[in-house]
Amino acid sequence: MSAHGYRRYVALGDSQTEGVGDGDDLTGLRGWADRLAEHLARTDPGVRYANLAVRGRLAGAVRAEQLPVALALRPDLATVVAGVNDLLRPGFDADETAGHLEAVFAALTGQGVHVATLTFPDVGRITPLARPLAPRVHALNDRIREAARRHGVTVAETAHHEVVTDPRMWSADRLHASPLGHARIAEAVADALSLPGSGDGWARPLPPRPAPTRLRAAAGELAWAGSFLGPWLARRVRGRSSGDGRAAKRPELLPVVPAGRSAVRDGLPGS
Repeated sequence: MSAHGYRRYVALGDSQTEGVGDGDDLTGLRGWADRLAEHLARTDPGVRYANLAVRGRLAGAVRAEQLPVALALRPDLATVVAGVNDLLRPGFDADETAGHLEAVFAALTGQGVHVATLTFPDVGRITPLARPLAPRVHALNDRIREAARRHGVTVAETAHHEVVTDPRMWSADRLHASPLGHARIAEAVADALSLPGSGDGWARPLPPRPAPTRLRAAAGELAWAGSFLGPWLARRVRGRSSGDGRAAKRPELLPVVPAGRSAVRDGLPGS
């Protein structure tokens, strides 16, 4: 038996769990779930890991498409992180979204799987134009906590810490974590799970840096709106998703590749 007790880890979710923002489609995406798997493998090289996450997926799609596959893989640890794509939609319903997540929690824990999830930061503190979404984030987080309590799911409470809204934790699109952000998310989940070698260092603030001038900040907002918000809105109008035509990057339980290499680079099955 490994020191942490987990030999089969399956990750379910959307673009954050897929690893968008940490690498690219050419060199391969790493992401926080890959990093968590590497943490597990440091104390047990026999750990096997599958990542079913696909960018753009709503909570209902995670439930419909990824849950049956996850159950068939019979993991002993699963992470379930989804809902942000839902809250960005005009017709967001916190109860409906959380209901899908709770169904995933219930099915996995009912099979004896230890499930972990996390809460989301206030996106308005990352992107000022997104401030109207703050009540949605709070509503979803509250329902995730309630569902987690009912099913014994471990929650990494990232929403409470100032560091999670530091711009350096986010990629240029402000929707996906940067490599540093993905590293901190992995550390937060490892800490919540009390894994060997984990701790609360992930919550420490980053070194201070000069605040941008008002002019530079305004220019940054305009550049972001043109480069990322505009194309995102265009996809919504056309009813398209960034995940259209995509499949999970790692649909099978495979040995964990050491840090610094990726399944895409090494040509492993399921990459």
